[in-house]
Amino acid sequence: MASWFRRYLLPGFVFQSIMIAGGYGTGRELVEFFLRYGPGGGLLGMLLPSTIVVSLTSMASYELARTFRVYDYRKFFRHILGRGWWLYEISYLVTVLLILAVIGSAAGIFLLETFGLSEMVGAIGLLVAVGVLVFKGTETIEKFLAGWSFVLYATYVAFFIWALVSFGGSIASTLTAGEVRPGWVLSGLRYGALQVFLVPAILFATRHIETRREALWAGALTGPIAIIPGLLFFVAMTGQYPEILERPVPANYLLELLGSRPFQITFQLVLFGTLIETGAGLIHAFNERIAGVYALRSSAMPGTLRPAIAVALLIAGSLLSRFGLVELIAKGYGAMTWISLAVVVIPVLTIGVVKIHGAGKGA
Repeated sequence: MASWFRRYLLPGFVFQSIMIAGGYGTGRELVEFFLRYGPGGGLLGMLLPSTIVVSLTSMASYELARTFRVYDYRKFFRHILGRGWWLYEISYLVTVLLILAVIGSAAGIFLLETFGLSEMVGAIGLLVAVGVLVFKGTETIEKFLAGWSFVLYATYVAFFIWALVSFGGSIASTLTAGEVRPGWVLSGLRYGALQVFLVPAILFATRHIETRREALWAGALTGPIAIIPGLLFFVAMTGQYPEILERPVPANYLLELLGSRPFQITFQLVLFGTLIETGAGLIHAFNERIAGVYALRSSAMPGTLRPAIAVALLIAGSLLSRFGLVELIAKGYGAMTWISLAVVVIPVLTIGVVKIHGAGKGA
C-alpha cells in the first residue's frame, strides 16, 4: 500500500502542498483568477483549463523525469531547453521570492487578525519552521508534505460542510444563476500555467515511479488532487458573492461569518502549516539543484548550507512582502503566468513529449 501511494499519489500531494499557500490558501488567488469572472465562469475555469493544464504538464514531466532519471530542475531543463536551461533557473528564483513574499504577508495577516500578534512573530515563526524542515532533508519533507495534505483536506471538507449549512441557500442561488463573464477560459489557463511552474520543483517526489503507466497516472491525478480543496473553498466563497470580491483575505472573512472562534483558530493554524510546507518545498527544490552541482564535483553539499539558503531566501521574501498581499497576487502572479507558459508548459508539452517518444523507454 505504501509503495502504491508513493508511486501514484505522493507526487500529487507534494505538488498540492507546495502550491496551496500561494495558490488558494488565502482565497485572494481564487478571486483574482476565478470569482471575478462570475461564479459560473470561475467554476468552469477551475474544472476545465486549470485542471487539464496541471494534469497534462504533470504527466509529461513525470515521465520525462522517469525516462532520463532527472529529479532536480536543472537536469530536467537541460533535456528540454538545452543551453537555455538557465531561463527556468532565473524564473524559478523570482517565483520563489514572489511566493515567499505572498506567504510571508499572509502569515503576518493571519496571526495579526486571529491572535493580535505582531506580523514579525509570524515571519520569525515561518522562518524557523521552514529552516528546520529544510535541514532535515528529502524524506522528512516528503512525509510532512504528504501528511499535512491529509490534515488540510479534512479541514477544508469541514469548512465546506459548515459553509453549506450556514449559507447553503445563498450558495445554491448564486451557482444556479451561473453568471459567466468573458475571460474565464484564458484566466483558468493562466492559473494552471502558474501552478505547473512548480512541477519541476517537486520531481524529487517522483523517484518512486518505475513505469510509464505509473508516471502517466500519477500526473493525471495531480490536477484533481491539487484543485479539489480550492474547489471546495471556491464554492463556499460563492455564498458571499459579490461582496467577497473586495476582501483582501476572503478566508478570514468567511471564518468570521461562521462565528466559531475555535474553528477559526484551527483553520488558521492549518493554513499556517501550509505556508510552512510551501516554503519548505520550494526551498528544498532549490537546495536539491545545488546538491546536484556538488554531486557533479564528486562531493557532498554541506549540511549547514541548506538552512543558510532557507534563511537568505525567506529574508528576501519577507522584504518583498511589504508590497502587500493583493498587489503581489494581482501583478506579480499575473506576470509570472506568461513566463510559465513560455518556459514550462509549452516546452514540456512539445519538446518534452518528443524527447520521451524518441527515448522509447516506456513500460
